[in-house]
Amino acid sequence: MNFTRWSARIPGTQRRAAARDDHSSVPAARAESVRPKPAVTPPDDAPETSVPATAPSLEALPARELLGRLPAPVALLHGPEHRITYVNPAYTSAFGPRPCGAPAAEAMPELGELSLLPLMDQVLRSGTPRTVKSRKVLAGSSYTVTCTPVAVGDPDGPDGEAGVLLYATDVTDHAEAAERLRASERRHRETAVTLQRSLLPQDLEQPDDLRIAATYQPGGTDAAVGGDWYDVITLGAGRTALVIGDVMGRGVRAAAVMGQLRTAVRAYARLDLPPHEVLQLLDVLAAEIDASQIATCAYAVHDPNEGHLVYASAGHLPILVCDEAGTVHRAEDPTGPPLGTGGWVHTSGTIPLPPGSTAVLYTDGLVERRSEDIDEGVAALERALSGAKGTPQVVCDRLIRSLGVTAEHDDDVAVLVVQHPARTGASAELFHNASLELLGGIEAAPRARAFATGVLASWRFPVALCDLGVLAASELVANSLQHGTPPMRLGLRRTDRRLIIEVTDGDDHLPRRRRAEPADEAGRGISIVATIATSWGSRRTPGGGKAVWCEFALPD
Repeated sequence: MNFTRWSARIPGTQRRAAARDDHSSVPAARAESVRPKPAVTPPDDAPETSVPATAPSLEALPARELLGRLPAPVALLHGPEHRITYVNPAYTSAFGPRPCGAPAAEAMPELGELSLLPLMDQVLRSGTPRTVKSRKVLAGSSYTVTCTPVAVGDPDGPDGEAGVLLYATDVTDHAEAAERLRASERRHRETAVTLQRSLLPQDLEQPDDLRIAATYQPGGTDAAVGGDWYDVITLGAGRTALVIGDVMGRGVRAAAVMGQLRTAVRAYARLDLPPHEVLQLLDVLAAEIDASQIATCAYAVHDPNEGHLVYASAGHLPILVCDEAGTVHRAEDPTGPPLGTGGWVHTSGTIPLPPGSTAVLYTDGLVERRSEDIDEGVAALERALSGAKGTPQVVCDRLIRSLGVTAEHDDDVAVLVVQHPARTGASAELFHNASLELLGGIEAAPRARAFATGVLASWRFPVALCDLGVLAASELVANSLQHGTPPMRLGLRRTDRRLIIEVTDGDDHLPRRRRAEPADEAGRGISIVATIATSWGSRRTPGGGKAVWCEFALPD
């Protein structure tokens, strides 16, 4: 092979050859002026000085010497079998000596480890350089290799043949640093996912009148974990609070903020406040936790006696409700800005939730896509919800699949599905309501006791439970007659798990349990109720006034 002709075929060298031809046509006088002058011999008595060595020009070096001086491994291969034409000393030092003329597949196992053999075939066919980045050999080193098409020998002669020039760069240090960074990111993500899952409810509360399921799916490996969360909180007297939220941001910090907000929501929910008041308290707290991070949240309360959801939203996506006929209703626009912005008075709205309907609360990871408007994603969710049937968990899974959420999704997804089942047959017999309007006066208490006795007996409760229920109803009515104002109402409700007794009146002063002194003639009613009942509580009603309730767990 004629190695001295390589430089004429390596890309970039033809221009230099042409430049040399141009210099040869310069007039003789100009050539004489640019020709180096001969060295002058100094006199014998002149002081000795060091004469710098003149480095040869790049064009003056033959290809073999040029490639041999490169510090990076270089190999020249020719022919369809990629036979070895030349390897420079750096290649020999890295991979060992290679016999000339041998096929690369047999004599250069490192090319197979780097998956370069198919790539070199493509380079020969296309005549286009190709590069592979950061490939590792079995010895542990990583290389970035560029394959460049060249002509070996005289392209017009019988020994001319197409070849490939391999230029390898050792990037082991960079590859190891990148791997350490990826390992650190994986550990950080695993920590965030663990924290996120530990802060979410491990077992959802299941109210008597609702069936609930939830799904949380963290983003894919390349997506940092966000602050999505959900919660279900039983408020007593059959009422249930539903929460969905999303902390803006990623990683452990977002998950930690989410945990604080979720805990605060549970505490504020126990106050049994209207949804918009809960969000206003949460708004102040979010600004105190971290003013640089905001969060969206939707908070809704279901009362089985009302047949709808009362909700408030802080910049969150609308709640969707699919009725029994398959028609999807969308809650109105958000009733306030995200949490942590401050300076806004939230308001509450309502959306029907009749028996047989399904409500869905979700975060933006379910419907937001970079290639389309978020309203299109919500519309796609509505279509998926209208055809989703089955248990709440089945509906959750179908919505996730219908919206194309996979393990490699680029954002966290939280979905909360709430079903209000339509009860028929034997199941319906376990759910009853009865109420009595109390007009006041001395006959109110006896009427309330007689009403409670008859209703509880008709529901076939054990005698002991009937006696406790009548006593609790009598004490609550007596407390309302003494401290409340009309209108007054006694309500009894049974489910498949508990008996609920509730008394409402027009006064908004909430009772408190206190210790009565031996000489006191009053003040023991609430203490008696708290002692005999499984739980009790009170709340202000939306139209003014209050409701005081207690619950008894039914025997198995």
